[in-house]
Amino acid sequence: MTQFDPTAPLPGPPEPWSETDTPSHRDGPPYHMTDMIAAQPHLARRLLTQQATPDSAAARLASVIREAALAGRPVVLAGCGTSEHGALGAVDILADALTTAGLPTTGLVAAQAFELALDPASTGVVIGISHEGATQATNDALRASRDAGASVALVTVSARSPGAALVDPDLVVETGELDTSWCHTVGYLSPLLVAAAVGGHLTGRAPDPDAVGDLFASSAGDSAAAERIAGELAQSSGLIVIGSGVDRIAGRELTLKVEEAAWIPSAYRDLETFLHGHLPATGERTGLIVVATDRHRRSDRMARVRNALAAARTVGTRVAAIVSAEADRLLPADAAPAGRLVIPEADALPAPVASLIGSAAAL
Repeated sequence: MTQFDPTAPLPGPPEPWSETDTPSHRDGPPYHMTDMIAAQPHLARRLLTQQATPDSAAARLASVIREAALAGRPVVLAGCGTSEHGALGAVDILADALTTAGLPTTGLVAAQAFELALDPASTGVVIGISHEGATQATNDALRASRDAGASVALVTVSARSPGAALVDPDLVVETGELDTSWCHTVGYLSPLLVAAAVGGHLTGRAPDPDAVGDLFASSAGDSAAAERIAGELAQSSGLIVIGSGVDRIAGRELTLKVEEAAWIPSAYRDLETFLHGHLPATGERTGLIVVATDRHRRSDRMARVRNALAAARTVGTRVAAIVSAEADRLLPADAAPAGRLVIPEADALPAPVASLIGSAAAL
């Protein structure tokens, strides 16, 4: 097997464009997904640097979003699977940036691409999230919204993809580096980075590429703790992931990653929802992971997290946690006996950027 260099740019999409082939089979580590995780701090620095310039695609997209927000028109982000979670995360990052810039956020929403294709937007701007630019439902949503009268844009790896052919070439934000694992981790991080870059153009405060890269590297560094958690939860008959605030997005993505990569039936529940009927179905064969990195209203969220974890432990559930450093200090030492991953606070970054980038590595 060829030695993988995580610092080198990942390969771009094929020329001429085509959908990627199934990755090679690996019987043991390092898996393709492991390689992609190792590459992402360096990818983050490259992509944020590229998209920080005034003539970048991220700057043009920021201008379109600013215009729509000022006019009270909708800004809809849409995708499927991991890209849908990327769209959800991008909405939180953009909402924070619009608020910081003194712009309205009332029309900013995320949509599942298939549903948007059936009921397209007829005004404002629709931004598709699609790693390879070939997802049928996402392209259908872009086409239907464009034909109904909305402006359309796309965040994707290649400006030569089928999805890119549906939008104004100036509104294709090309990420350039292809996820080779098929269990998309680069495909999740890339649109979050683009949203952070667009947010920087909206506020006039571009995120520091080194700060973002270092956060991801720090969050991914404790592989031994991740292995211990995986070992504790691997024999579970099912897994539940809970979260609140921006951590709801990370929780949904973790659920998808476990199901598509480890084939363990999993479900996401909002923190409060878990305590309103779902808890009685859990027990000793159930794994539970709480994601708690959101620093907004942290004390209120963590008080409820402590209640949820205490209840879960009472019925014998195997509890693990992905938490920020400050959230970790607000948890009892025995709250997550299956282990915990602790993410740096990254106070220099906007709150949703710090949470979503930090938790992405842990997922």
